[in-house]
Amino acid sequence: MELETMRPNPVWDADSCEEAIDAFEAVADDVVVKVWGGDWCTDCRSQLPDFGAAMEAAGVEAIEHYPVEKADDGSKVGPGVEEYEIGLIPTVIVEDAESGAERARFVEDADAPITVHLAEQLGN
Repeated sequence: MELETMRPNPVWDADSCEEAIDAFEAVADDVVVKVWGGDWCTDCRSQLPDFGAAMEAAGVEAIEHYPVEKADDGSKVGPGVEEYEIGLIPTVIVEDAESGAERARFVEDADAPITVHLAEQLGN
């Protein structure tokens, strides 16, 4: 199932994140981007469209969507939630495509936009 919130923001300005886009272009064929979110989630609706646009601009095609629901107790439920210890959404994990090793992680309350936060962890 695709997350509607990952549809690229049509008015997003790639020039504002040029260095981060470059970082993702450099690894586009070597990573898998895993996105946990919910179309019902306010934070996801505000953050993921810009990230979707950034991934499109960088040519990253290996993006997996993991739709999450909220249980009555507030915990998150969905594919990979327990395995990847997802507590807040959006959460985005960048893994090495060959080894599956985690290279970068963004969690909802980070202090930078998703693309910038992950690019910094990727070393660019």
